[in-house]
Amino acid sequence: MNESRMMNQVVAVFGAFMTLFYLGVGLFLLFSDAVDRIGNYNNYKVLWNIMGITFVFYGLYRGYRSYVKFKEAFFSKSDDTDQ
Repeated sequence: MNESRMMNQVVAVFGAFMTLFYLGVGLFLLFSDAVDRIGNYNNYKVLWNIMGITFVFYGLYRGYRSYVKFKEAFFSKSDDTDQ
């Protein structure tokens, strides 16, 4: 296995973990009641929902890109002797 292919695999796995991170943060912001503990500020809840939706959509985008990268890095039939 050449170093370029191994590096692509490391990047693909890191991208998968980052996908889980973005989705996790987005879902936390959407469904957490932590903003209610700060005080009764409806503006903060709206901002948390906007940020949560943004994180979830970005996580879905990263998930798609990570899937493509993962498939390319692990399941492509490339010749290891090419450089």
